[in-house]
Amino acid sequence: MKVISMSKWADLLTLASFIALVLTFSTAHAADALMKEAQATFKPIPAKAPAVKGNAATPEKVELGKMLFFDPRLSKSGFISCNSCHNVGMGGVDYQPTSTGHGWKQGPRNAPTVLNSVFNVAQFWDGRAKDLAEQAKGPVQAGVEMNNTPANVVKTLNSMPEYVALFKKSFPGEKDPVTFDNMAKAIEVFEATLITPDSKFDKYLKGDAKALSKTEKEGLKLFMDNGCAGCHSGVNMGGDDYYTMGVVTRPAESIMKGDKGRVAVTHAEADEFAFKSPSLRNIDLTAPYFHSGAVYSLMEAIEVMNVSQLGSKMSKEDMSKVEAFLKSATGVQPKVVYPILPAPTDATLKPALD
Repeated sequence: MKVISMSKWADLLTLASFIALVLTFSTAHAADALMKEAQATFKPIPAKAPAVKGNAATPEKVELGKMLFFDPRLSKSGFISCNSCHNVGMGGVDYQPTSTGHGWKQGPRNAPTVLNSVFNVAQFWDGRAKDLAEQAKGPVQAGVEMNNTPANVVKTLNSMPEYVALFKKSFPGEKDPVTFDNMAKAIEVFEATLITPDSKFDKYLKGDAKALSKTEKEGLKLFMDNGCAGCHSGVNMGGDDYYTMGVVTRPAESIMKGDKGRVAVTHAEADEFAFKSPSLRNIDLTAPYFHSGAVYSLMEAIEVMNVSQLGSKMSKEDMSKVEAFLKSATGVQPKVVYPILPAPTDATLKPALD
C-alpha cells in the first residue's frame, strides 16, 4: 500500500479547495449574469399605481370609478358590470373562453385581464383602444356585451343624486360633469390602481437572489434563451407591442378560430395574425389562454407556443421549468372593498332584456 506524504495531502487539499473556489465563483458569476440579464429585460411592478397621462387621479375620482366598474346598471339589462368579465377576485378575468354578454350572446375574443392593464401599450387584443378610458366605452356599447348607449348611461347616472354629487367632486369646475367621457375617465383611474406588485419574480428583479428557486431560475434562463422574452418583456411581461402568432407554424384552427388579429384594425397585410402579446403576469390565475380562450392548461399553452413560435426547441422538462418560472410572476392581488352603490330613483332606467 502506497503511503501519501503529508505534503502531498496538503497539495491535494489545496487543489480541492481551489477547485471548490472556482466552482463557487463560476456559479455565483452565472447567477449574477442571469439576474443582470433579467433586470435588463424585465422591470418589477411598482408598489404604487402609475399616473394616467391626461387624467389626474383623485381619491374622489378613483372611488367613483370603482363604483362604476361594479355597477351593472351601466348595461341595458342591468345585469352586467365591468367586473362581470374582469373579475378582480379571479385575476381580472371571467374564466370563460369568451365572455357571456347581453341576451347570453358570446363575445368573439377572450376577455384580457384588467390587472396591470395600465402598463399595456394599448387595449384589446388588436389594440383598437389607445387607453383604458377608450376601452371602457367599448363594452358598454357593444351589442354582445352590455348593449347600452351613451345617452342611456348618462340618463341613468343623472337619475341618482349620489352619482351626480360624486361626478361634481371628481370633475370640479365642469358645468355638466355627468358625461359618458367622464364615466370612462373615472373607470380608467380606478383600473390603473389594479396592479399586482411583490411577486417572487419582482423580488428577484430587485436583487433578492433567493427569491426564486433553482427550478424557477432555470425556467427564467430557458425563457430568455429561447426568445420568449422577445414578445413578453418589460413591466407587464407582454402587452408592449403586436406579434405574429405562428412564426414557425400556425396553431390549430381550434385555437385560431378564424381570427386574423390586428389586420382588421390597420388593414395592413403585415398585421395579419398579429395580436397584442398578453401579459404573463398572474398567468396561473387567468386561464383560459389565447385570444380564443381555447386552452385552459398553462402547460398546454406553453406547448402550443413551443411548437408555433419556437419550432419545438424545448423538451417537456424544459417547458415544466418555464411553467414554474411563469408562476413566480404572480403578485399580491389588489384588495378591493365592494362598493355600496347609489339607490335607484323613479327616473332610473329599468332593465331591458331584449
